[in-house]
Amino acid sequence: MNSTLFQNTEYKHWLKDLKQKVLQSQLKAVVKVNSTLLQFYWELGEEIVFRQKQARWGDGFLKQLSQDLMAEFPEMKGFSKRNLEQIRKWYLYWSSATEIAQQPVSQLWQIPWGHNLKIIAQCQSVEEAVYYVQNTLDNGWSRSVLTHQIESGLWQREGKAINNFYETLPEPQSDLAQQALKDPYVFDFLTLSKQHSERELEQGLIEHITHFLLELGAGFAYMGKQYPIQVGERDFFIDLLFYHAQLHCYVVIELKIGDFEPEHAGKLNFYIKAIDEQLRREADQPTIGILLCKNKDSLVAEYALSGIQKPIGVSEYQLTQSLPKDLQSKLPSIEDIENELGGEL
Repeated sequence: MNSTLFQNTEYKHWLKDLKQKVLQSQLKAVVKVNSTLLQFYWELGEEIVFRQKQARWGDGFLKQLSQDLMAEFPEMKGFSKRNLEQIRKWYLYWSSATEIAQQPVSQLWQIPWGHNLKIIAQCQSVEEAVYYVQNTLDNGWSRSVLTHQIESGLWQREGKAINNFYETLPEPQSDLAQQALKDPYVFDFLTLSKQHSERELEQGLIEHITHFLLELGAGFAYMGKQYPIQVGERDFFIDLLFYHAQLHCYVVIELKIGDFEPEHAGKLNFYIKAIDEQLRREADQPTIGILLCKNKDSLVAEYALSGIQKPIGVSEYQLTQSLPKDLQSKLPSIEDIENELGGEL
């Protein structure tokens, strides 16, 4: 124990006040655990930064503070030296961004502490961090989903696809559709633990469409693959059909194994027209098409969409598999997964 610091009158008075705050936060936490605790963490981080600047308590300050708080509140797990350091880092991360710090502070208290730490550890800018805080609140992401979205670069990809939405959709529908589109899409279908079981393998195969929906984003309701439509005397089959609950419209998705070709846009335009005529009701917004391809020439895509009256977006996609080597031969190939999602293309 740092006996010199413990005998310091200023430190003892501050520690006494701090213990009282902890007791108060414990009482409030019965009603609202997370936000009350994180609001306390914010105030604690602010005080730690202030005390380290103003007081001459030495390098052992956080270690001593941790020991004193854990001795007084042994049932609380948030007072380790490591967590006090994280609290300080979290406070400094947000408080230093003075131009936008006031807006997200109250939002930070509404998401779990583990989410907060993940965001400041992996985001390269405060702007990016604000994006993930807001989306966690809007979409109720678990920590694993949040981690997936950060590591797949969702912030950098969202709203980046080539499209004609602003020419073919009214506001605010065009803005919402733009935000819903990404480029590229990253479909990481199978991620198994090192100590995998046969059950995990089976679940991984079953959950292809779950991961697909996760990457597409919030609001997509799956309606079917190889969805049948009849035009005239002929039958056609749409690769994937969704309904978007937030956009209030059908979404037609065509998946192409190879590069984007201009005729792909024409075929998708045909499918959109068919869905608008056959499925769309009065309350529905115009149907949107998304063309997913392995590669695209941006200028070719822009030319292809320039004369089309239906709303279409063109994005690239990437397929990845995180698999133990001994299982790779037992699982479907990339081509198998593509065919599963989009049918024989």
